[in-house]
Amino acid sequence: MQKLVEVDPWKIKQNELGFDQRPYESIFSLGNGSFGQRANFEEKYSGKTLLGNYSGGIYYPDPTKVGWWKNGYPEYFAKVLNSCNWIRLDVEVDGFSLDLSELNVKSFYRELDMKTGILSRKFKVELPNKKQITVSAQRFCSMHNDEVGAISYSITSDQEVNINIDSFLDFDIKNEDSNYEDYFWQNIEPHTNEECDLIIAATKKTNFWVALSQITTLNIKNDNFISSYESTKGDRFISRSFDCVLEAGQTLTTKKYISVLTSLKYDKEKLIDLVKNNVLQAKINDFEKLKTDHSEAWQQIWENADIQIEGDIKAQQAIRFNIFQLYQTYNGKYSYLNIGPKGFTGEKYGGATYWDTEAYCIPFYLKTSNSSVAKNLLIYRYNQLQKAIENAEKLGFKNGAALFPMVTMNGEECHNEWEITFEEIHRNGAIAYAIYNYVKHTIDYEYLEKYGLAVLVSIAKFWAQRVNWSEDKSKYVILGVTGPNEYENNVNNNWYTNYIAKWCLEYTLESLKRFPKKIQLEETELNRWKDIIDKIYLPNIHGTGIFLQNDGFLDKEIFPASKIPINQRPINQYWSWDKILRSVFIKQADVLQGLYFFENHFSEKVIKENIKYYEPLTVHESSLSPSIHSILFSKINDHKKAYEMYLRTARLDLDDYNHEVHEGLHITSMAGTWLSVIEGFAGLRVNEKGLYFKPILPEQWHSYCFNIMFRNQRVKFDIRKKSSVLINYGDQAINIFTNCKPYILEPHSKLTIVC
Repeated sequence: MQKLVEVDPWKIKQNELGFDQRPYESIFSLGNGSFGQRANFEEKYSGKTLLGNYSGGIYYPDPTKVGWWKNGYPEYFAKVLNSCNWIRLDVEVDGFSLDLSELNVKSFYRELDMKTGILSRKFKVELPNKKQITVSAQRFCSMHNDEVGAISYSITSDQEVNINIDSFLDFDIKNEDSNYEDYFWQNIEPHTNEECDLIIAATKKTNFWVALSQITTLNIKNDNFISSYESTKGDRFISRSFDCVLEAGQTLTTKKYISVLTSLKYDKEKLIDLVKNNVLQAKINDFEKLKTDHSEAWQQIWENADIQIEGDIKAQQAIRFNIFQLYQTYNGKYSYLNIGPKGFTGEKYGGATYWDTEAYCIPFYLKTSNSSVAKNLLIYRYNQLQKAIENAEKLGFKNGAALFPMVTMNGEECHNEWEITFEEIHRNGAIAYAIYNYVKHTIDYEYLEKYGLAVLVSIAKFWAQRVNWSEDKSKYVILGVTGPNEYENNVNNNWYTNYIAKWCLEYTLESLKRFPKKIQLEETELNRWKDIIDKIYLPNIHGTGIFLQNDGFLDKEIFPASKIPINQRPINQYWSWDKILRSVFIKQADVLQGLYFFENHFSEKVIKENIKYYEPLTVHESSLSPSIHSILFSKINDHKKAYEMYLRTARLDLDDYNHEVHEGLHITSMAGTWLSVIEGFAGLRVNEKGLYFKPILPEQWHSYCFNIMFRNQRVKFDIRKKSSVLINYGDQAINIFTNCKPYILEPHSKLTIVC
């Protein structure tokens, strides 16, 4: 853990420059659901940096790179593409390049205002000729119009200086994680006219088109606009260069308006005209109007999504940071988009879809947005069902069985680590659980009939073929898997995988009964499912209520993670993979993931016994781990550990717990942070009858307040030491259940509960 930023309830602040900007570029990232970027400097920076500009859904199928090819391997690993660098401003002052890694930096300050969504920066440097200049910059990716972004960049000098500013749309960009150092773009066409600059490019192989436009204006005070410029077109860029003389004390302001469009949203033939019109309209609106509209859009988001914590500024800053980054990444407008683990903040994991979406993000959006947002995420999977069936066929499965990919952009599997691609099959269960969770929250049985049921049946067919009968155990077993704990590979009878397979079969049978005419299956197939449900092997530690993570787990040397020397943590950065696989240490919640999903299936005593056994063995080197532990510790009333795990998940990136924030933020796990408060501390649960909550108040907090969306009605919870106040802003009465007694929360009314 390290302190990277200052603590503030609404802002992220950086007061010292440092040479390695990569962690800060991640933390200060911007996005609007359609496109986003790492917080690179506008001007040149020759220190440690990772350039990153991304457009949602635009990817390249990078050929798989493995030492030994195995049947069933995907042919490529999808990579979210590092796209056109539209923020680039090359600045020279008196012939000296403005480069903070090379100049004498007198002061530096950067701020991300989460309330308004504005990234600001101010610094003062001394040039080699001893002149000093001050730069103030602001930028944003508009949440009001997700096709537009803008920059305001001001320079003030203490003496007269000559300034040259070159404003770029630069496609001369490579992915740092390219397997073969390929360049992923082709057919780059720069255009320019008196009004604006444009550039359009296509991805190799996938042939996605991305078009950008820019208008750059310069003026010195009193609206003295600089109109003369020189345009340069290169093979992969277009730029517009301006020269001026800045007198002592004067301020030169550059404003840059941009638009980003892709062929995912518009016909290719229309992109040039549309992107041109967009940027012209952005300039007419001007920077301040665009900024106001953008900030007002954020206010509307915060009205529903904010969590207010009194008495704990670190916790307050952290939860807002997580919510802010989630909404920058995905807002539910487009069913062809999903949520990459790094969002728009880095290249790692390829920007593709993982099971994180179903297990963590859908519960967040179910409770903070209109139900259509979560529904779009589920329809994304439905639209890829045929690809999931084809993925399973490549591995030998038949009759419509589906294995949804571990990693995907278009439904095809594109992950190439065998122990993940072939073995981490529990992802099928997470998708089925998300369908169940959505229906439970929304009572949207029309979705279940039209979309969900087909997915459930194909998943059930997969499980029925993936098990085999063990004569030795007289049980059905599942062999050769990797559970959520990726620090054990190719194990037999992972408890979580076996349990969720059993549950998937049960829920599919239940759903088929609701719609008996929708999908017709042979009675022999249904009977086999029932037999598997009755006879699947669920290992446990003899004489206890502890579920055994997998066969062979007890053969390991068992001692707590607290005994690992601090200079060997995180172990994935210091130990060999051989040593990790032979150790007892758990990367993330595994058995406990199942207890979280299916808590109503087990007594609190059983949950407590399992968490007390497994948590000391867990190193939490997956970002998905601490939130599940926090929720379960809240459930068993271990408030101290619940709070400890909450801070770890909430400040995972802000304090860089796992020393990897330079690669990008952990976007999907941020939804788990939100759940730590809502499902953990507030104890909020949804069922068909209404809302149940059992709140606790961490001793560090005076109170906390949040809204949830329950069947598209906003409900406010204000939780204090001796009471909770609930407000129903909707038109329908809501049943409320607590550990005291049931209540009815009438429409447009307030209810105070004292327990």
